[in-house]
Amino acid sequence: MRAIRRQHQNVADKPFIVIWESTRACPLACLHCRAEAVPDRDPRELDTAAARDLIRQVASFGQPAPLFVITGGDPFQRPDLLELIAYGEEAGVRVAVSPSGTPTLTPDRLREVHAAGAVGLSLSLDGSTAGLHDGFRGVPGVYRWTLDAWDTARALGMKVQINTTVARHNLHDLPDIVRLVADHGAMLWSAFFLVPTGRGRQLGVLTAAETEDVLNFVYDVGLTVPAKTTEAHHFRRVALQRKVLADLGEDHVAALGLGPLYRRLRDRAAELGLDSGGRRARRPPLDVNAGRGFVFVSHTGTVHPSGFLPLGAGSVRRTPLTSIYRTSPLFTGLRAPDMLGGRCGRCEFRRICGGSRSRAYGVTGDPFAEEPWCGYRPGSFPHQRELAALLAGGAAAEHAAGPAVPRPPAADRAQRQEDS
Repeated sequence: MRAIRRQHQNVADKPFIVIWESTRACPLACLHCRAEAVPDRDPRELDTAAARDLIRQVASFGQPAPLFVITGGDPFQRPDLLELIAYGEEAGVRVAVSPSGTPTLTPDRLREVHAAGAVGLSLSLDGSTAGLHDGFRGVPGVYRWTLDAWDTARALGMKVQINTTVARHNLHDLPDIVRLVADHGAMLWSAFFLVPTGRGRQLGVLTAAETEDVLNFVYDVGLTVPAKTTEAHHFRRVALQRKVLADLGEDHVAALGLGPLYRRLRDRAAELGLDSGGRRARRPPLDVNAGRGFVFVSHTGTVHPSGFLPLGAGSVRRTPLTSIYRTSPLFTGLRAPDMLGGRCGRCEFRRICGGSRSRAYGVTGDPFAEEPWCGYRPGSFPHQRELAALLAGGAAAEHAAGPAVPRPPAADRAQRQEDS
């Protein structure tokens, strides 16, 4: 069984996924909001014609086209949402929708989204109770709207992904959230590790040790629900470490120095029956990172390696998305593992991990800096020979990503998003 899934396409040629921030308008006031969403739509948003052109640009990457996810803000604030979903299907682009849990998320609208051709739905659940989730989202009632939409989408036969922001408010609630995911059913549960950008700068950060504990918990529950992480690329390191240790029959708690948070999460998971498995195998994490299989287009058309990495590489209004992704110095630089700095640059896992470039930038101002929420010391894993065998496929993936390129000038790296 593979420990890591490689992308099938050449990551230097085509992204696995394109996220489009269709609007920043949203009635919620989420504590972690990247977009610092506002109630009203921005007049600079891509209009319907420009949005259709963006979909054509996604299709021009070639078949199979990248998955196109329409997010926000609240994409239901756009009256042309259904038209754009249908146009994606016409253009040969699979479209998924990531709405906010608001009163706009009604069963009728979900049925319309499904009928228009959306292949999936992504919902956020940041607490197992209304108190925790609604408190984080800033509006009462969001928890109930989210659960109702979740059940409706499942009844329609839609693929549902549940996203959970891992932050101080819900660290000990994660097993209870997973219990809900197991009970209601989902294609995937994604644990999103906070990036200090937008309103998220005001929230407390995790320590590197806490991050390791949570990553190992996510790995554990992968036998109960299909699980992944977002902005925690060192989960791929953990998956490789855990496979080696399991093959050798070693205790991962002792070998990895896991702490009290991991033990509490594991004990609570056992109380909830999450340790009984139910799946034959874990879902191997996909080797994808900012600019390496992933691209984000803002509401005004600027292109970024990630929605949490606010460095612009151009605008789809002026330059084709294919050209920006394939040739911009920012994107080509992020696909070159030898450009990473600090511990990430010395790490034996750098070609399949690379750390969160968004968090590195958010904390240090340098997207090539070491991952701030990783405490791993390069070379410290005791079974390097066994690890090397698992990493053997990395050379081919690095070759597919293209050769190393000169590091972009500091002034270019520091350039902030310029919406126009």
